[in-house]
Amino acid sequence: MRFTRIAVFAGVSACGVLLTAQAPTAVARLNERLQAAVGRGDVPAVVAIAADRTRVIYSGAFGMRDAGHRQPMTADTIFRIASMTKPVTSVALMQLVEQGRVMLDDPADKYLPAFRNLQVFDSFSTATGAYTLHRAARPPTVRELLTHTSGLAYNFVSPTVRDFKPREGEVFEAGPLVFEPGQRWHYGPSTLWVGKIVEAVSGRTLEAYLHERVFDPLGMRDTSFNVRTEDQARVATADTRRPDGSLAEAPAAPIPTVTEFRGDGGLFSTAVDYIRFEQMVLNDGRFNGTVVLSPKSIAAMVSNQIGSLNVSALRTAMPERSSDFTFVDDGRDKWGLGFLITSRGTPGKRSAGSLSWGGINNTYFWIDRNRGVAGVIMMQFLPFADSRALAVYDAFERGAYEILEDGRAH
Repeated sequence: MRFTRIAVFAGVSACGVLLTAQAPTAVARLNERLQAAVGRGDVPAVVAIAADRTRVIYSGAFGMRDAGHRQPMTADTIFRIASMTKPVTSVALMQLVEQGRVMLDDPADKYLPAFRNLQVFDSFSTATGAYTLHRAARPPTVRELLTHTSGLAYNFVSPTVRDFKPREGEVFEAGPLVFEPGQRWHYGPSTLWVGKIVEAVSGRTLEAYLHERVFDPLGMRDTSFNVRTEDQARVATADTRRPDGSLAEAPAAPIPTVTEFRGDGGLFSTAVDYIRFEQMVLNDGRFNGTVVLSPKSIAAMVSNQIGSLNVSALRTAMPERSSDFTFVDDGRDKWGLGFLITSRGTPGKRSAGSLSWGGINNTYFWIDRNRGVAGVIMMQFLPFADSRALAVYDAFERGAYEILEDGRAH
């Protein structure tokens, strides 16, 4: 069968040192749940890792990362993490804020000419494509880019952006916006422009900057916008959910080299690497003695930065790419500087104030600073927010807290 468990281990530290398993019963239950999901064909394959502030408490890999070549899923499988790039880019920007080189309430056009003379939609006809625009009252601030309150929206969650075609002679490097900056929250490519601010201010490409200031200090050796030739065999193939519920695997193909880097997506990474990034956030900006950010900067990133605005559910404009998706407490959740912040806890799962987000290929993470635990789960198929993928995510998160509690009980 394609859907077989290939590798699973628990109690391994982030440095790869074997530790004594603290909760074999809870680990076994979680293994069984994830294995069963792959065995039923709910998801093609999965890697999941959970950690507390100092060590990994669970790591499991199930299924095949490349079924066509019978390559097993392993903890070091490389995934396209898409929008899980956003928190990483946000950390880079906050490093420049710490250095006094960027101010959060500066207008974005101070750093990026593309934000001068921004336009905002007054009207748009989905039937004819006709539209009217007005000049934005002001450009978004850096803070509004970090919080998705800039007015920018993605095409897969906005029919207007999806169907918009500029008239001949019109060029919009940024926008048009779907609302005036600061009016509401809407998911969009704001963090793309955060990455461009990092490049403009640092004088480095985003890839070079992230390697020097984030990936290398954290030991994230498999995280990059480009995958080394010798590592491409470890990249998971991508699947698509067919209308009948089955999964179709796309054949493995060479990964092209990119020279322009998006702050809102495009990174490749492993669960092993990403959990290190999460542990850094758990530890107020420090990991294994290395300081990436100050506690003050982390405190700003994990606190509500959108005031009385709320994060609400989004309807898909491209069902083949994404299902409708909501959040932990729809209409009440908040946004920090790079993270969703849940407003309430869930029994058996994360606490109020926990951070999370995901990537369009069904990769997800959460960081519970109150309980001192974080988790990352990586799958690789469309559409985003697939109901069966979310059920696997839920089973993993609940299992991680069971392991955490069993370990503390001992």
